[in-house]
Amino acid sequence: MNRPSEIWFKPALSVVVTTAPPNLTLLALDRLDLAMYTMAGSLCALYAHNRPYAARARTLARVVLGMIGGLAVALVAASLTTNAVVLVTVGALLAAAQKALCDASRIGPPANVIFTFVTSAALFLPQTLAQVPGHLAASAVAGAWAWIVCMAPGLLRPHGPERRATAQALNAVATHVEAPERPGSRAAAATAVHTARQTLLAAGARTEPRRALEALLVRADVALAAPADAVPGRLRARARELRGAGPLPQGAAPAEAADQLLDVECELVGGRAPLWSRLGPLTPIAVRTAVGCALAGYASLAIGVGRPYWALVTAASLYQANVTLTWSRGVQRVVGNLAGVLAFAALVPLAHLGPVALVLCCLALSFGAEALISRNYWLGTICVTPMALLVTEFVRYGDPGELITDRLLDTLVGVLVGFLAAVAVTNRRAGDRVAHALAAVERARAHTVRTAADPNAMPGALPAARRTLAAALVELRAVTDAASGEWWQRAWPSERVTHAEQAGHRTLAATVRHGFQASEGARA
Repeated sequence: MNRPSEIWFKPALSVVVTTAPPNLTLLALDRLDLAMYTMAGSLCALYAHNRPYAARARTLARVVLGMIGGLAVALVAASLTTNAVVLVTVGALLAAAQKALCDASRIGPPANVIFTFVTSAALFLPQTLAQVPGHLAASAVAGAWAWIVCMAPGLLRPHGPERRATAQALNAVATHVEAPERPGSRAAAATAVHTARQTLLAAGARTEPRRALEALLVRADVALAAPADAVPGRLRARARELRGAGPLPQGAAPAEAADQLLDVECELVGGRAPLWSRLGPLTPIAVRTAVGCALAGYASLAIGVGRPYWALVTAASLYQANVTLTWSRGVQRVVGNLAGVLAFAALVPLAHLGPVALVLCCLALSFGAEALISRNYWLGTICVTPMALLVTEFVRYGDPGELITDRLLDTLVGVLVGFLAAVAVTNRRAGDRVAHALAAVERARAHTVRTAADPNAMPGALPAARRTLAAALVELRAVTDAASGEWWQRAWPSERVTHAEQAGHRTLAATVRHGFQASEGARA
């Protein structure tokens, strides 16, 4: 069991607020059969809660458009054919595309699973071409409402995400200062500082509150560079001051140091790699997803289960960064679904009291799923499973025993076939990604050392080099963790990785101390 996410209540409340009005409206119109289409838009409210509002607006718009686009493909396919094999194939290809795009964009939880859940179910909804525009319009309206709900908190706490990210960085650095010998503590702290820096850069205009947060981040960076001189209690006190909507601490670090560390223009020169270049390394994962989802759906059809999309979605939900994590997710999926069908059996008598009870049960389960899933995946699926089963009852009540049997069979088929596909479709590019990331770290470190030693370096050149090195170190740790859980791959230089990380962090520490001390001297 993990500690709950700091903001678990935000997606939990958002999904209830975005789902309730459309469902209650459809209930009043006696058209709950359309709830599946409005839910496609409402579920977009699960995304981007960690992003600053300027970036959140863009991300949510892309999520809504992506959801409607995938739904359009599924509905058109459903209207053109009822051949289950063809529909499963389309669903598997959509799942692979959704997995690759979500991983490449690093959109964060719940990633591709919600997209695949919606589009796979839509493939098996009776449909005609004439109905498709109306159903997509219902999804678009619900998606627009989800966008409004997720953006609304910005009116009361416009800098909430940036404050939270900075507080997390301060706490992570404080943890490292308290026990610098703890394995992984430096990497975790460096990642938290890098994440906070990216959050501030995505926040838009450099307002006074943002400058105050930048100054706090400078303090975190200096403490990470010289943990022996830092006071963890002071870092945690600063982090506590960022909670809520109170005034921001002022004077945490010289303005010059903050300007050096977070120079927006310098940061944007490099930019992010284009999407197509980020998709290339994810090809094995996309192929793994397509093969696993297709085979799971075919196997479900072969044993006579009436809802093969459940097996397809189960397989799609398994695929993580590597085979080891995929196996862990499979075990959690089985355990959670077994408990979930028991919860469904207990809830069915209540849900069958009437449409109002059915809608309220689904709303309660959607809240419970988001409240619990950050503690542990299997715990969240205890609510997800009965909710998915109850959604099928919006059209007509089914036999609970048949639904439970189909769900259990599809879960077992999806997990077994999906994991076998993960083993069969190897990701031999994982080692190549480590090699490329390692070379990037070594280049960035050499450039940082040269820049620090150059008395004629352009203003801002050293902070830019330092940021590049920090980002390269975070990427190296991520791809190394992913590669270490894969099997049957090319050997990669683990000792060289360890040496490069240690040398990179020493270089960061030296240059941060140098830059901060120079700024203090200039200020004096």
